[in-house]
Amino acid sequence: MPHEVRNEPAIAVLLPCYNEELTIGEVVRRFRETLPSATIYVYDNNSKDLTALRARAAGAVVVREPRQGKGNVVRRMFADIDADIYVMADGDGTYAPEDAPQLINTLLTERSDMVVGTRRGVTDDAGRSGHAFGNRIFNRLYKGLFGTDFTDIFSGYRVFSRRFVKSFPAVSGGFEIETEMSVHASQLKLPVNEMALDYGRRPEGSSSKLSTFRDGARILWMFAMLVKETQPLRFFGTFALFFLAASIGLMIPVLIEFAETGLVPRMPTWVLSVGLLLLSMLAMVTGLILDSVSRGRAEQKRIFYLSIPAGRIERRAGFNGEASPTREPGKPSRAA
Repeated sequence: MPHEVRNEPAIAVLLPCYNEELTIGEVVRRFRETLPSATIYVYDNNSKDLTALRARAAGAVVVREPRQGKGNVVRRMFADIDADIYVMADGDGTYAPEDAPQLINTLLTERSDMVVGTRRGVTDDAGRSGHAFGNRIFNRLYKGLFGTDFTDIFSGYRVFSRRFVKSFPAVSGGFEIETEMSVHASQLKLPVNEMALDYGRRPEGSSSKLSTFRDGARILWMFAMLVKETQPLRFFGTFALFFLAASIGLMIPVLIEFAETGLVPRMPTWVLSVGLLLLSMLAMVTGLILDSVSRGRAEQKRIFYLSIPAGRIERRAGFNGEASPTREPGKPSRAA
């Protein structure tokens, strides 16, 4: 008997979790009610409480990821799970599962590869003043370095196409994974959208896993590494200009003195200025060479992205959150 062929996409809901026993059961239940055809995956990242038990009892597929850090969990999820549409959220209850159909509908109707649920008022109050300040600074820094595609690069509520998930390298190990996702989309000029959503509060007894200074430093370091990898001419050109300015600043007094007396009494200063000039030239040449390499890598990533089938996504005008999957999204198939 021939198999029934359906047009609806297979949907997977991805919930990375660490010590979320107070909220994960309710989050899973609400996602199951909102997206009855989807498979809910909870990846437990070494929780010391009953997160895994609560998630399994609520009907989720639970997998343990021993490498600590959200980036490690997301990399494992993207590698393990096969679906047409991926919905990623947090297990702390701050994102409303009821908003998922709107995000999916935007992904379908706009033919996007990623839709980000931006958090209303997050730059004014993210639970702690340090987080709010960091959100403002890093979002402005992102716009200056990588473009204006995103206004909330740290939002954990995102919907992805299969092409995005299977072409995303996922190098980061921690909370900087969202920044890497945004840069990946900006570098390849992928179609993306944002949708402003309400951002909830954690229940009493549940605390944020973010550390203002430690994670802020890691994100800043990730910014620097991503600029080096995607914009090497800009990165090394900055050092070249710094070394050139320092060289000229040290060199001019020595040249003036030489013009007046015919002598170079400050030989160490002259040697240092010449050394800085050579460093400036070296940094600029390095940037020029790596810029060509970076362009080649971006072209290869784009070609690989285009080689991935888009999946069975029905491009239609609306989505009511009740689609049935063509097949069950693939179960986790291997260890990381």
